[in-house]
Amino acid sequence: MAQEFFINSQKLEDKIRTLLPSQGGFGAGFDLSASTQIIPIIDLTDSSEDTTLRQDIQSASSFANVNAFSVNGNATLLSTTGYFKIIGTGYLTSRANFNDFIGFQINDGSTDKFIWKAGTYVTTGTNTFTNTSFEYEFVFKLTAGDTLKAAIALSSSGLSGSLVQIADINGVLT
Repeated sequence: MAQEFFINSQKLEDKIRTLLPSQGGFGAGFDLSASTQIIPIIDLTDSSEDTTLRQDIQSASSFANVNAFSVNGNATLLSTTGYFKIIGTGYLTSRANFNDFIGFQINDGSTDKFIWKAGTYVTTGTNTFTNTSFEYEFVFKLTAGDTLKAAIALSSSGLSGSLVQIADINGVLT
C-alpha cells in the first residue's frame, strides 16, 4: 500500500504557478504531495507534435528535396537560409610544389570561411600529379546574407554531391 507525504515548499509552489498558471498553484488550502506508489510516465510529446518519425528519417533525401551538383571550379551552390545536409565525393589533382585543395566555404557577403577542406602538397618532381579522392558528409547552417560556395584550386579537381534542407532557419524540421 502506498504512503502519501505532504510537501510544504514555497519554491515548488512558485514553480507550479509558473508552469501551470491555470491551476493557480493548486489554490488555497492545497499542498503538494508525494507518494511511495510507482506511477509510470509515458511521454507522448512526439505524437502530440505530429513528429512520429525519427529525426534522421525526417531528414532523408528524396527526389523532391535533393539538389545535386557537380563542379570543377569555384561556384556558388546555395544562398537559402536554414540548416542543410551535404553529402558527396571530391577528387583532387595536386601538382608538384603547389598547395592544391577542394572544399566548401561559407561567405557572409564579404569574407570566405572554409567549413570543409581537403588539400595536398606534392614535393617530388616538376611535372608530378597526384590524384586523391575524398568523401564528405556534414550539416551546416546558412543565415541571411550567407552563401555556400565550392572552392577548387585546380580545374582538373572537382566536387560532386547533393544538398538537402533539413530544417528552416528556426530549426523546424522540413
